[in-house]
Amino acid sequence: MNRVIISIGSNIHPEINIPEAILAVSLRHRLLDVSEIIETDPIGIIEQPSFHNGAMKVETWFCKEAFNHYLKNIEDLLQRDRKVPKFGPRTIDLDIVVWNNDVVDNDYYKRDFLKKHTDKLMNW
Repeated sequence: MNRVIISIGSNIHPEINIPEAILAVSLRHRLLDVSEIIETDPIGIIEQPSFHNGAMKVETWFCKEAFNHYLKNIEDLLQRDRKVPKFGPRTIDLDIVVWNNDVVDNDYYKRDFLKKHTDKLMNW
């Protein structure tokens, strides 16, 4: 069993898309915990709505590559537009931050809110 912390972000209908993403993950994987969702300023492209960000902790039998593919499929189902610039608006953004106690996303070190959410969830 693999334990994973996933970052969650949205600035297009986050009140709908974040719960939908959490539900979609929990349908096939064991949801252990969800952090609070906070509002953050956009990074890079500042002329867009604020983001709503949080994290969730899950257990999965999937390998990391299959699990990441699963998350990208959820993003697609929630109509994430992959043609917009990297820091542009999005319906949902789901990224693996921690895989079995190993930080695998450098954003953990760059974004205080992500480190805060992740650290609270890392109490395995």
